[in-house]
Amino acid sequence: MKAKYFDSKLDEGTDDIIDDLDVKTARRVNQESKRINVDFPAWVVESLDREAARVGVTRQSIIKVWLVERLRAEAANKPLKGDTTGNAH
Repeated sequence: MKAKYFDSKLDEGTDDIIDDLDVKTARRVNQESKRINVDFPAWVVESLDREAARVGVTRQSIIKVWLVERLRAEAANKPLKGDTTGNAH
């Protein structure tokens, strides 16, 4: 389907455009997963498991959330919550 046709359907307020999309091949840009292996000391894994259980998520989820928070803070050059030194590092 040409973009012009798709845009016109949206402009007309057509509610159902899902039939015009190939959702089997759809992907989110920059969201492809890449598997990595990371070794942690046992005490870190135990701490991660306790925090994940407290929050009600998996170990993998807590790691992802914390890493994303840190990367965003670094990108914004802002300190993390609880960092009383004012340094992001």
